[in-house]
Amino acid sequence: MSLTAVASMTGFARARGNLGPWAYAWELKSVNAKGLDLRLRAPPGFDGVEIKARAAASARLARGSVFINLTAKRAEAEGTARVNRAALDRLLAALDDVPLHASLRPASLDGLLAIRGVVEVVEPEDEEAQRAALEASILAALDLALDDLLSSRRGEGAVLAAVLQERLTKIGALVAQADAAPGRQPEAVRQRLAQQVARLLEASEALDPARLHQEAVLLAVKADIREELDRLKAHVASARKLLADGGPIGRRLDFLAQEFSRETNTLCAKSNDAGLTAIGLDLKIEVEQLREQVQNIE
Repeated sequence: MSLTAVASMTGFARARGNLGPWAYAWELKSVNAKGLDLRLRAPPGFDGVEIKARAAASARLARGSVFINLTAKRAEAEGTARVNRAALDRLLAALDDVPLHASLRPASLDGLLAIRGVVEVVEPEDEEAQRAALEASILAALDLALDDLLSSRRGEGAVLAAVLQERLTKIGALVAQADAAPGRQPEAVRQRLAQQVARLLEASEALDPARLHQEAVLLAVKADIREELDRLKAHVASARKLLADGGPIGRRLDFLAQEFSRETNTLCAKSNDAGLTAIGLDLKIEVEQLREQVQNIE
């Protein structure tokens, strides 16, 4: 068992908390991405928290499109009423210049105070120490949410690793079948080439038998899949080692999956035996399924 687990890029986590009049909550979710794409939202006034949260997430996540959302709400509190004397003085000065009609009553104090902007309600503000404690508490909750997100991603990663091991086992078995296929044995190859040369000679007596045999040997060399089989075996071993080592191995597994696909396509292209071609097609199916699963690995 590896000390560093294989992780998926898909996960979800929440963390809530409160301090004094404040209640807050983090929500984190991540999906597949080629690199690390952090999308963080925080309410106004929490710019400092947003910067530190982005740094904390970047330090713990290697890949994935990660959505991080912070909500924070202060409990209802009574504000302090304050008369805006400057606004009231300007209003009174403006009224002095307005002649009153006989049917109008002079402005009253309660009427003036009801005008918007004359009386202001000042909301309570956190002291610097209280604000620092609140931000520290919010960031501590983010660490817990990141723990849960990583645990979620590792849980799915363990399932994916088991699926990939199963695919690698099937690929290894198909490679062994291809290696032992009767159609690639020297005697079978010799018989096919002899039959092809015979058919060509029957079609035209002008052809040089020696030259035909020479060309047939060259074709046999080009059609040999020994190199592709050896590479496929090496790729299976490399993929198993990556899974055993764990950690952020998704990019390297993706590269190996592309190499699997290339070698399998070459094997199918070189095959001139029906049985070997059938094995190659089964290999292509397993490799494609491997590539699909690898896209989820961090």
